[in-house]
Amino acid sequence: MNVSLILIILLVGAFATYIAGDKLASKVALFFGIAALGSSIVLLNHYNLGENISFLCQWINQPNVSFALKADGLAMAMLLLTTALTPIIIYTSFGNEYKNAKAFYSLILFMSFAMAGTFLAADGLLYYIFWELSLIPIYFIALIWGNGDTEERKKAVVKFFIYTLAGSLFMLIAFIYLYQKAGSFLIEDLYKLNLSTTEQLWIFLAFFLAYAIKIPIIPFHTWQANVYQKAPAVGTMLLSGIMLKMGLYSIIRWQLPIAPLAAKEYMYIFIGLGIAGVIYGSIVALRQKDLKKLFAYSSLAHVGLIAAGTYTLTIDGLRGAVLQMIAHGFVVVGLFFISEIIFRRYETRTITEMGGIRTRSPKFASMFLILVLASVALPTTFNFVGEFTVLYSLSQINVWFALLGGTTIILGAYYMLKMYQQVMLGETNTKVFADVTVKEGLALVLIIAVLFFFGLYPKPITELITPSLEEILKVINRA
Repeated sequence: MNVSLILIILLVGAFATYIAGDKLASKVALFFGIAALGSSIVLLNHYNLGENISFLCQWINQPNVSFALKADGLAMAMLLLTTALTPIIIYTSFGNEYKNAKAFYSLILFMSFAMAGTFLAADGLLYYIFWELSLIPIYFIALIWGNGDTEERKKAVVKFFIYTLAGSLFMLIAFIYLYQKAGSFLIEDLYKLNLSTTEQLWIFLAFFLAYAIKIPIIPFHTWQANVYQKAPAVGTMLLSGIMLKMGLYSIIRWQLPIAPLAAKEYMYIFIGLGIAGVIYGSIVALRQKDLKKLFAYSSLAHVGLIAAGTYTLTIDGLRGAVLQMIAHGFVVVGLFFISEIIFRRYETRTITEMGGIRTRSPKFASMFLILVLASVALPTTFNFVGEFTVLYSLSQINVWFALLGGTTIILGAYYMLKMYQQVMLGETNTKVFADVTVKEGLALVLIIAVLFFFGLYPKPITELITPSLEEILKVINRA
């Protein structure tokens, strides 16, 4: 038994969902999403028992390309994030009706398949293929089932597609150059290359461009807010909850170990860019009147801090970044689902047009408040564990980095609580706000349960990822 099973389940699920037809598509997609999660948990158990669940076979002879899937603790953590959020995201969509539902849900599973492949791939070309495949479904999901004016939506989605594709081409060029040096795309062979400082700089920058657009890191963020706003709720959850983690994960897996000299030489610049994203995202979020855009810029601030943590090149920075990636995935999916629940009842995302929801749905108000507090890293929530560890790692490099990075907590608390007050405690809206359904409540409860469980007991994830991160650090420090 190996991790290729997960990819098979998701890929077969995508085809089965399409064949099932519009009426059964959502239920079939949810079944395969849960099956993938269950298989991931079984594989994790095999991994913890010391069994080899990686997969390697020759794929193409010329050039030398292997179908290689690496299942270490880091990859397993990201795989579990993907397979855990996929069924939750599918389940949150049950309150909406979609034209051509079979295509919609099959694209969700295909995107999950591509993202899981990206996290598992241990061959550069295979990794690039999965990376690009993940772009196709989200393009169509946002374009066909998105919100707002059709022409504006097209502009936003096409801009995102071109940005991401252009950045990825530089990464492909870097892989081609590395292949000429190593004669292989396998990650172990690329790690062993003895590149000059100049070579490492260009490789580092080529990777950075692809990852900075995907995450995004300023000034490569200009596509994000519009796409998050125009995409349907499910698309926004896939983008923010899982897809942007591909860039953050890839910094740790590919960029830093292959070009460690450049990472060390220009550490302060890239930490600075991450922290700039924290400050910029927080300030712009303060001015937002659209609920989805506010959450989008809040996400920009949080991922900026995660990126800064990865570039510290310390075990605490890498560990905190991975913990925060997972925590952010659950929180941001919950917040975007909150905005969708409100939109289903009020048919608006404008904050000033909401209000008084707490008196009509106190349970919903309580769950929303928990997610808001988790977003601003309240102790006992999962986000606190990740953010505290990242800030500690930044203080080891320079205390000013930690102080500036900490603004995400201060400013975040201000704009998130201000937003909550306007949406939930303001003057009562004339429209009726129906109480949350059992399905809506169950999805939110599942997310909140994960945030509290790992906020109080992060040890399972910490023990899972730490050995892999220590191995990566050994490769980084070889130079």
